[in-house]
This record gives sequence, structure tokens and C-alpha cells, in this order.
Amino acid sequence: MAALCRKYRVQPFKVGPDFIDPGHHTKVCGRTSRNLDSYIMGEKGIIETFARASEGVDFCVIEGVMGLYDGLDATEIASTAHVAKILDVPVILVVDARGVSRSIAAVVKGFSEFDAVSIQGIILNNAGSERHVKLVRDSLSGAKIKIPVLGALPKNTELLIPSRHLGLYMASENDLDAELLSGFIEKHIDLEAVKNIAKTYTAPEIELKEPDVTFKVKVGIAQDSAFCFYYQDSLDSLKRMGADLVFFSPMSDDLPQVDGIYLGGGYPELYAKELESSRTREEIKKAADSGVPIYGECGALMYLNESLTTDRTYRMAGILGAHSRMTDKLQGLGYTEAQVVSDSLLAKKGAMIRGHEFHYSVTDCDRDACFAYNMKRGKGIVDGKDGIMEHNTLASYMHTHPAAVTFAEFLQLCERNRV
Repeated sequence: MAALCRKYRVQPFKVGPDFIDPGHHTKVCGRTSRNLDSYIMGEKGIIETFARASEGVDFCVIEGVMGLYDGLDATEIASTAHVAKILDVPVILVVDARGVSRSIAAVVKGFSEFDAVSIQGIILNNAGSERHVKLVRDSLSGAKIKIPVLGALPKNTELLIPSRHLGLYMASENDLDAELLSGFIEKHIDLEAVKNIAKTYTAPEIELKEPDVTFKVKVGIAQDSAFCFYYQDSLDSLKRMGADLVFFSPMSDDLPQVDGIYLGGGYPELYAKELESSRTREEIKKAADSGVPIYGECGALMYLNESLTTDRTYRMAGILGAHSRMTDKLQGLGYTEAQVVSDSLLAKKGAMIRGHEFHYSVTDCDRDACFAYNMKRGKGIVDGKDGIMEHNTLASYMHTHPAAVTFAEFLQLCERNRV
């Protein structure tokens, strides 16, 4: 992406529900990266997001997730290969060459014949000497594999990104040099060959429709280092339905005059002290008590609760009758499917919502806690339930996407409660 961005307009994409990698893409490309997830979004959602985001660009680069064929359980759903087949895009296979040579021919042969995916190039990662690379090339040739090696990347410790409990550090926390990135790629990858592969692609045609109903509302979006996990598609969906988005920091800003509030996931556990000391915490509580619709996901759930325990216990917004505490063990990871069992600000009773969860915290709820979801897949908050409700506030461990559930119910409630 960095190398292509020197001369071209590049639209980045990420397979799967990840929030962190797209941030790095966005920083490098200067265009917001989009997620492509066939489990949550479905085929139509993927094609629509791809079509909207790729308009007017020179190249699109889709970063895969895990191995090419790794998907939901033992299926292809949500895999990089599934997305590649939905969009009919050519694939460049990145192979870890550390400590192997001729075996790579077996790996490439297996990958190329396993499914109907168009693998048109190979990049060797963690490559060794020139002799090592020649051995790999000769092995591929000897096995009569005609997929070309587009380049070989040696190990480069200057380009390592540190990680924490939820994954890599955010793009805002790293100062990776775009020139260093692009220079490294230009030295070791045949970019002309990459571009020639991309030029063979023709995107699927789709008629992009605008929403049937729009709303005249202002929605406050919590956005700072504590609340930073949002799908750009979610924000765009809100705007297409007429919402005026007002961004603010619960750590440092006053709560703006808005008709509803949306708090995404992130790292409230790293900023619990700042969140506790900010008067915005009390302003959000007052807004909730007055009926302002508030929707929160994952990290926002911990913030909207009574307290959050990390190195000590911190007071949070106190809207929901629950207390969260961080643990050293992963408590929830994977795709989710929730049945709505009680009308909520996101969906009516009976609806099914798909999403994902990823958290190290545990949330203990009051006995009279009211839940919106029964989890058909995933863990949720407790006993297979997720989505605590209080007043017009709903918060869950589940992250979702507008292709899985629109924000129409939320915006309608915002409009109804507008002063």
C-alpha cells in the first residue's frame, strides 16, 4: 500500500472484523480502510462496500486474515478465499519462507489446487539469502508450478509493530516511516508485476441504493484513544440516513448537544483514571436519565457500567447496573449471532443480529439486569445473554455492522426524543 501510494490512489481493505489493521492501512493510504467480512456482512454487503469504497481509485489492496482458507469453523465462510471468490479478485499468496525451501512448492501446489481461487503471484516472507530464494524458485519450476514469485522479503526488525492484549498497537501509537516501508517493498518486490495482475481485474457491477427513510438528528460519536473501534461503514450508514455526526472525547470534551450517543469499543481500561476524572462521565449519565438514546459496544459497555476494575476500581458512567473487571485471560473471542428477545434501540424482538466479540474483561450484572439478546453463537455477558438495557441505553460485548442490522431503529428513537 505504501509503495503504490507514492504514485497512485489506493483504497485499502481488510478481510475479517479487525479494527486495528485498518487503522494502519488508513494512515498509510490517506483513505479509510474498509472491512470485508462474509459472515457478518454477507455477499451483498461485501460487494456494496467494495463498490462504494473503490470508486475513483487506481488500485485496491485487500489484506487477508489468517491463512487463505481459514474461515468460520471448518467452512470457507469469513475466510480470505471466500471474499476473493465473492469479488472474483486475483490473489497474491504470501508464504513464510523461514527455514524451508523445496517444501514451499508443496505448499503452493496445495493452496493453488485446494479451491477455485485465482492465485496469480507469490511473495516469500522472511526470506534468507539469494541462494535460498533461488532454491525456492527452482523448486517451484521443478514442480511445474507456473505461479510467479513476485519478490522475497528478508526479515526487517525496523518494521516490527509491538502488540498488547487486543492485538497490535494502534496506528496513532506507531511512527512507522512510510518512506521506509515503500522503499523496502520497491527494493524486494516487482511492483510492475503486481500492478499488471491488478489491471486484469474487472469489478462486479452493482446498483447502489440510498436509504428509503432518513432522519434529521445529531449523533455524538465518542472518538479518542479510549473509544476507537468503529467500522467506517457504520459511520457512513448513519450519515446516509441523515445523521449529523458530532465527534467528541469522553476523556477531555464536554458532551455536545446531541439527540443520541454512540460509543464504540477500544481501550477504556488503559484510560480508566482519565475517564473517571472527566465530568463528561456525569454528563452522559444525565443524558441517559433524561432518555437520550445511547448505544455502546464492548469497551463502551465497561464505561457505561457502574465501575471498571483494573489496577484499582474506577467509577464509570453508572448508567447500567453492572461492574466490569479486567482479567489476564481471554474471556470472549469469535463470531456471534444474537436473537433479539426484547425490543431495543437497535432492533425489534425476534430479529437476528450477527457480529463478533473480543475481550479480556468480565462483567457482573445486578440481579434485575434486563438483556436484549440471547446468544445463539458466542458468549455474551453472562449465561448466554448480551446487551444490557436501561432507559434508552443499550450496551453489549458484541460488535455489529450495518450490513447485519441497520441503525434505523436507533435513529428513529433519537428523532422521537429530540428536544
